[in-house]
Formats: sequence, C-alpha cells, structure tokens
Amino acid sequence: MISDSVPFREPSPRALNVVLVEDDAIDVMNVRRAFDKGKIANPLYVAGDGIEALEMLRSHAIPKERRIILLDINLPRMNGIELLQEIRKDPILRPTPVVILTTSNDDHDKFKAYDLNVAGYLLKPVTFVSFVEIMAALNRYWTVVELS
Repeated sequence: MISDSVPFREPSPRALNVVLVEDDAIDVMNVRRAFDKGKIANPLYVAGDGIEALEMLRSHAIPKERRIILLDINLPRMNGIELLQEIRKDPILRPTPVVILTTSNDDHDKFKAYDLNVAGYLLKPVTFVSFVEIMAALNRYWTVVELS
C-alpha cells in the first residue's frame, strides 16, 4: 500500500523511481520540496516504515526498473537496517541501490549499512537549502549512472 506518493505524471523512459522510506512527515515534506525546488521530475513513492516499504517493493505499485531507495534507519515496526537485510535476502530486490538518509551518526549503524552494500550513507541536513543540495547531487549522480 502506498501511504503517499507524488501525483501521477507521465515519467520519461529514463525516469528514476525513487522510494523514500521515512516516517517523519517533516522530512517527507522536505524531500518533496527539494524535488520541486531542484526541478527533479522523478516519481517519488513514500513508505512510512520497513514493512510498508517491503509490501510496496514486492507489489506492482512501483516499477521494478530504474528504482532507488532512500532509507531512514530509525523507523517504526521494521527499522532501516532490518529492511535492508530483507532487501539483500530477496533475489529480486537485492540489486536495488539503497542510500541511507538518516540522523544517525552512530558508527555501528554506518558499518552495518555498508556491510549490507548501501550505495551511500548520508546524514540528514539541518537546513532546507542543504536538503535541496543533497537531493540535487543524488539526482545528478543517478542520472549519469546506468541503472537497468
């Protein structure tokens, strides 16, 4: 079940399907605003916790091609590390790139995430301007990286 998503717009054939797994409504709003401000037209799908994200990823709600997951660690029901473990166990989901976007600066969380092959570990910025810069940088990076 999709708890929240950007209104449907016809994605380009090269659109990147961004799955944001985040329980904080303010952070979800900041990502949306950063997409708008940075003119990032990729579809954004939002799940509020790891269980909802797994259901979305395993259903037909999100295209299976060209998708990336932005994952918070501190989530209800199933936290980000637990979700990441489930993703890496699933042969269909395993190749999906995951970028951690969290407030956790804990070395244990970082080591665990990188041990599970995350594409990056980013601390959530304090200011909205920094949020826009990070979303724009991620968009530029994934635009030049070929995703199947």
